[in-house]
Amino acid sequence: MPLSADGSTRLSSTRIRLALLALALGGFGIGATEFVAMGLLPNLAADLLPGLYASAPNAANAQAGWLISAYALGVVVGAPTIAAAAARWPRKQLLLGLLTAFTLGTIASALLPTFETVLAARFVAGLPHGAYFGIASLVAAHLMGPGKRARGIAIVLSGLTISNVIGVPTITWIGQMSGWRVAYLVVAAIFALTFVAVAVFVPFQAGNPKATMRAELRAFGKLQVWITLSIGAIGFGGLFAVYTYVAPLVIEITGLSAAAVPLILVVVGLGMTAGNFAGGAMADWSVRRTLYISFGVLILALVTLGLSAQFLAGLLVGMFLVGAAASALSPTIQARLMDVAHESQSLAAALNHSSLNVGNALGAAFGGVAIAAGLGYLAPVWIGVGLSAFGVLLTVLTFSIDRRRRHRGHHVPYGTQLIPVVRQHSRT
Repeated sequence: MPLSADGSTRLSSTRIRLALLALALGGFGIGATEFVAMGLLPNLAADLLPGLYASAPNAANAQAGWLISAYALGVVVGAPTIAAAAARWPRKQLLLGLLTAFTLGTIASALLPTFETVLAARFVAGLPHGAYFGIASLVAAHLMGPGKRARGIAIVLSGLTISNVIGVPTITWIGQMSGWRVAYLVVAAIFALTFVAVAVFVPFQAGNPKATMRAELRAFGKLQVWITLSIGAIGFGGLFAVYTYVAPLVIEITGLSAAAVPLILVVVGLGMTAGNFAGGAMADWSVRRTLYISFGVLILALVTLGLSAQFLAGLLVGMFLVGAAASALSPTIQARLMDVAHESQSLAAALNHSSLNVGNALGAAFGGVAIAAGLGYLAPVWIGVGLSAFGVLLTVLTFSIDRRRRHRGHHVPYGTQLIPVVRQHSRT
């Protein structure tokens, strides 16, 4: 029977499963609060920017995309700040504090009256995102045990991907029927439920008593950390360039009704769920190979979507594969970050979500600029191809540096450990 998180008592397998489910439920709520805006983008634009929407719907949709970018910016700011400052805190208590912030920020998003105040609320709601996933991933990895780190990360992230199958389409439908503000109140209720589940089922796990903000921030002095962050920030933008504007893509390019948007979101969510678990298993096998395979599939999927989105079959296949390939990147990049950050584990685990949400902001912003310029709703797909291709180049760069260091006899990250690499001589 496995040890508890603090190593003092033994936990039953049932208790571990319930703890992992509680952590994944938080991911479910995060998926809802992050992605519901994408399916309800025209509703948000019509309600918060009524004058602009009446005269120029495309421009209003593009401006409403900044609500998504604001949330992503909150993630970017909050993840390293909270993770570095709170690395010594007991992890369960930190998770409960983050869930409280999620609940209050989402309620504010639902109740504030103007575009500007909702924009600010979305920024605040994004602040705990990266720190939650980072700390929850550390807890899950500890509960799973040695050799299963990426799979533990994938379990936490599965809440986010399953949310895209069930939560986001359902809450999007609620928002279409009852208003986007009701949709966000439903999301706030999910966070409140997660608070209770974490409080009941997640065991105590101490923080790192030796951690200091200065020690955690040393990760920012490592070139490989910056390159890996850039892989997520730029490469993952390929998903969000498309996903941000999925509602107008479905309606204007494929010619389906607004009622079809939740169904397309289900397809994306199924792809994300499959890709997340596949990425977690593959990353425990090889981080390098998983990155190359995932980027290859992502670029192929985006090209397929760009060439065939006017057909229902092309839309379905393209969106499923885009979701699958992009989600396979997430646990893989997180594992890579934890390798290259060395002792700064709390910060590294959280930084993954900062980088992915830079991709969220970049994809949404570049796509919005292209649409506002009159290039049409397929333009973000081709922007996504370019961003993903850049991600491949950065992946080549990071592993090229590893190879050079290996030849020089330096330590290089490999899997879950730092392996000293020395020149080998044959023995006879």
